[in-house]
Amino acid sequence: MDDLEPVVIIAGPTASGKTDIAIQAAERFNGEIVNADSMQVYRELKILTARPSEADTARVPHHMFGVLAVSERCSAGRWLDMAAAAIKDIHARGKLPIVAGGTGLYLKALTDGIAPIPEIPAARVQAITAHLEEIGGEAFRAELATVDADAAARLPASDKQRLVRAAAVFAETGRTLSAWQQAEPPAPGYPGRFASIILMPPREDMYAAIDARFDAMMNEGALEEARAFHALNLNPTLPASRAVGVAELMHVLDGEWTMERAIEKAKTNSRHLAKRQLTWFRRQIRTDLMVDEKYSERDYEKIFSFIRQFLLTPSA
Repeated sequence: MDDLEPVVIIAGPTASGKTDIAIQAAERFNGEIVNADSMQVYRELKILTARPSEADTARVPHHMFGVLAVSERCSAGRWLDMAAAAIKDIHARGKLPIVAGGTGLYLKALTDGIAPIPEIPAARVQAITAHLEEIGGEAFRAELATVDADAAARLPASDKQRLVRAAAVFAETGRTLSAWQQAEPPAPGYPGRFASIILMPPREDMYAAIDARFDAMMNEGALEEARAFHALNLNPTLPASRAVGVAELMHVLDGEWTMERAIEKAKTNSRHLAKRQLTWFRRQIRTDLMVDEKYSERDYEKIFSFIRQFLLTPSA
């Protein structure tokens, strides 16, 4: 059997410094970056999802950033199909794929495979979504608990997309989402040799970076981007509607919140997202190198030394 081609993963919570490290790694090791952030795939949300800048993308090739319209849904399965194609193409050109992002479910799908859940017809999803909108999140979650207690206990009433997903999977297949996910996948999502680097900065540093980044987003035109999104009048259950900053600024545009309140809520919700991501990476992602201190040039060199050794080590 041929040796498996190397794939480097650089992951971590929001505002942990993944972009800078991934770009420097790509420059050093003839690499190209593949996006593993569930919100940075959306074309119309460049500022609010902190997509790499034009200066960043001019340094090394980037893939799968801004490739879908906000009116579309990007599931783990859809992302995996796109990522596998991008990684295969990068390998074919003799370069190193560096998968960078903070969506743990996508990364787990890449390395461990994904449960073969049958495709759910759009009509069923739309009908269940309409039912949720009619009765509200709390009542819908109570109904879900009668058929999928695990999903109902795990998901908040506000997470409409995942509540609908859990209910639709059971309605279509007669099995809970957990039952499908616990089934052994037939193979990894991509047949590569993986090295996973997880960035776990001190919480106070991460929170300070989150606050500073959102202030910068506002200065760069986040409100105007939210206004353009608002004008599309999209279904609120679409994944793009869950991007931090989108819903909060919508309340401003609807005259419901002050700008000060929206900014503070967006920062708070971004911190909550970072905490959830930290928990996911600790519990769900296989880690080959964890960097859990404030980054310095010495830490960067430790990361690059690890990648160099990984590339020099033949596959088993």
